[in-house]
Amino acid sequence: MPAVRAVTDDDFEETVRGTGRPVLVDFWAPWCGPCRAMGPILDALAQAHEGMIDIVKVNLDESPRAAERHGVSSIPALLLFSGGEVVTRLVGAKPRTMIESALADHL
Repeated sequence: MPAVRAVTDDDFEETVRGTGRPVLVDFWAPWCGPCRAMGPILDALAQAHEGMIDIVKVNLDESPRAAERHGVSSIPALLLFSGGEVVTRLVGAKPRTMIESALADHL
C-alpha cells in the first residue's frame, strides 16, 4: 500500500519539482484536530491513485519555511503541485469527494 510520506523544509522543493507526477502536499500540525481527521482520507487517496500522484505531509511545527513560501496561513491546507507550480489550493478539512474533484483535472 502506498504511504503518505513526510517531507521537511530541506527536501520540500526537490519533492514537488522532482517527479513527473502531480504532488498533493498536506500542510498540518499534530495539535490540529481537523488535520488529523484528514489523515485517513489522504491515505485512501494515496492508495486509490497509486502511481498517478504523490501525496506528502509537511508538519508546520517542524518545517515552517515551505508553508511561509507558499502563503499557508490556515491548516489543514492542501496544495496540489503540477510541474512544480501550485495549481489547486484547498484550505480546511474537506471530504474525499471534494479533494478528488480538485485532483481530477491533473491526474
